[in-house]
Amino acid sequence: MSDVTAYRLGTTSWIDLHTHLNFLETSPDEAIELAQKNGVERLITIGTCPSDLPIVMKLAADHNPIVWCTLGIHPHDAKEFNTDVDTYLQSNVQSPLVVAVGEIGLDFYYDNSPRDEQIKVFRRQLEIAREFHLPVQVHTRDAELETVEVLKEFRGEVKGVIHCFTGTQWLADQVLDLGFNISISGVVTFKNADELRGIVQRVPIDRLHVETDSPFLTPVPLRGRKNTSAYVVHVAEKVAELKNVTVEQLAAQTKENALKMFTKIQWN
Repeated sequence: MSDVTAYRLGTTSWIDLHTHLNFLETSPDEAIELAQKNGVERLITIGTCPSDLPIVMKLAADHNPIVWCTLGIHPHDAKEFNTDVDTYLQSNVQSPLVVAVGEIGLDFYYDNSPRDEQIKVFRRQLEIAREFHLPVQVHTRDAELETVEVLKEFRGEVKGVIHCFTGTQWLADQVLDLGFNISISGVVTFKNADELRGIVQRVPIDRLHVETDSPFLTPVPLRGRKNTSAYVVHVAEKVAELKNVTVEQLAAQTKENALKMFTKIQWN
């Protein structure tokens, strides 16, 4: 309990909008138990590549209604997208456990897949989201212009979040105009994240979410440890400070935002 301020318990409830339960060093059961002990009542575990799509679905099935999932191919793995993957997505995104298509997008920093292939796969998965009336979780790195250009093709037809937002004010303005929300990770607590903190101050609070992207991007003051969903409260504390609201107010607002965006999630 020492990792999380105890006053939050019983007064707030959180959703970790983006976690990778199958990437953790600890078992998913342990991570989920710790999250619940620290007021994190819902988690969305994320599909990234063909091999982990059945895994995230099973995690959601085994731990629902605490855990939900997304299905999608990360830009790093765009080169693995084929007709079998396409068929799998179309066959399974209709599951009540699958709340979004994701993690999809563009990553021109690592270029683990060819850029033209990334764009093609990004566009195709947005088409699937449109067809099945699902939101998306979008990854974008060093590809702001291209990401916006593709999203503009689906204006008014697909909604979603830019997950782990670390972009520019220009990107924030563009995606908000397109109807997308912005999800903030532990990066907001990092020493060199002044630009991001300024953007968070300007994003309307009803368009914000918080996430861990665990096991990555552990927030201050827990740097050096592997991230886990329980630590989303540290992200939230910084966001609440930047928005000049209480932690309790932010918890209520981000819950409302999540349920409005991810309509399959059940949360009494």
